[in-house]
Amino acid sequence: MSIFALKMIALILMVIDHVGMYFVGIPEPLRILMRLIGRGCYPLFLFCMVWGYHHTRSRKKYLIRLYALSLFMTAFILTIDYFFPTENGIGNHNIFLSMFIVGVLISVIKLFQKNRKKGFMALGLIFGVQILYQVIPMFIPMLKQLSGDSLTGIIPNLYLNEYGWEFIALGVLMYFLKERKDLFTVMYIIFCIAQFSTDFFTEGFPFQCFMIISLPLMLKYNNHKGHGMKYFFYIFYPAHVLLLFFLSNFIL
Repeated sequence: MSIFALKMIALILMVIDHVGMYFVGIPEPLRILMRLIGRGCYPLFLFCMVWGYHHTRSRKKYLIRLYALSLFMTAFILTIDYFFPTENGIGNHNIFLSMFIVGVLISVIKLFQKNRKKGFMALGLIFGVQILYQVIPMFIPMLKQLSGDSLTGIIPNLYLNEYGWEFIALGVLMYFLKERKDLFTVMYIIFCIAQFSTDFFTEGFPFQCFMIISLPLMLKYNNHKGHGMKYFFYIFYPAHVLLLFFLSNFIL
């Protein structure tokens, strides 16, 4: 199964999940089923991202593009919420930020393996950005008005991002275990078990552990890219969010 095929499956699962999220009039059992099915999309996107990072000709350009898309999604969400205010807003949708952080951490680890001194400097820079996240709003009043989810789209925070730091760690582990299917499988199953326990304590129902449905698909990856259309996915992500937001709040 190629990266293109995996991305298409992830895209379909994402739409199913977001339809269940935005359209509260859907019968509750069906909504729950849609949200459960949708748990498989984010791990698939992470898996495709780490292989994309591995194969890209310029990792620097790859990371810059992800960060630029993170800035775009931040501005996009703030604009929609400002001009079309609703009770719940458009929501926090910025998978590009999470992918950017994963890519940065992978780069730092690889740098540390090659050069300890430069590696420590890069780790110090990451720590500096975390401090900057806390400090800079004190000096720029406009940033004080932003929520944590919005601010992190500008100044990446390891804790505040879509799905949290656990999935950042998952993305990094995916990269370094991507060619060891046995260890990859064990790691992923343990992560799902941890999500099962976490959800019982925090949500009361184990939603996220249903991400296990993505594992067989990832194990079928054949190391082929498949069709191109990478910009299609970049465009589709904000476009489908905007469409579902308007349909659920202003049309249907």
